Amino acid sequence: MLASRIHLIKPFVTTRIPLLLPRAATTTVLSAHHNYRHLSTTASNAIDMSHATRASTRSHDCISEPVKKDHRELEDYYHKILNAKDEDEKTRWANQFTWELARHSAGEELIMYPRMREVLPDGDAMVDKDLQEHQQTKELLFKFQGLKATDPSFESTLRELWTGLSQHIKEEEENDLIQFEKAISNDESLELSKKFQLTKKFVPTRSHPSAPNQPPFETVVGLMSAPIDKLRDLFSRFPKDE
Repeated sequence: MLASRIHLIKPFVTTRIPLLLPRAATTTVLSAHHNYRHLSTTASNAIDMSHATRASTRSHDCISEPVKKDHRELEDYYHKILNAKDEDEKTRWANQFTWELARHSAGEELIMYPRMREVLPDGDAMVDKDLQEHQQTKELLFKFQGLKATDPSFESTLRELWTGLSQHIKEEEENDLIQFEKAISNDESLELSKKFQLTKKFVPTRSHPSAPNQPPFETVVGLMSAPIDKLRDLFSRFPKDE
């Protein structure tokens, strides 16, 4: 708005006023115009910096951060499985991948998706699509977690799983999370982040594709399945266990 106003008065200041005023007066007016434009630019830059500072402050602990952190870890585990030097290492990273993906999916479904439905104009359509993609991932993860590292279909199943999951991650980070953060306050984003990370401690650590994927039924089934999964974890090999 301020810039448009300066643009409108500039022709008048630089062409009309010199014809109407003495040279000294004209110099004063032009100098004032220059200072006004400089002040406007400075104020605009200050506003931009303020917005950037708020965005930076929000980014450290908002709900997007633990979600993205999980995404990066899952990608890292995926590559560690494929690059493992032997069957034992491959098995350990496969267990880690399964453990993290199962918890991450449940955390999103229990904490993030219900709120997205409420605050986003197209929230229902967005969440329904995300849940459909989660279901496809769960079915492939269920198949993958039952395979041994020596099974012929072990790597091909993992690659198929990651193809769909990586596309889901990309769309979630470039669209869903951005819209969601804009629709909620900083305080709510921080609170959801805490709930997301806490919830992951109590949910199942393996895929259960036949279980409900929305609260409250997912919560109930999850509380029943989690202890069994965690018991199995005690007898499974994970990285750094040796």
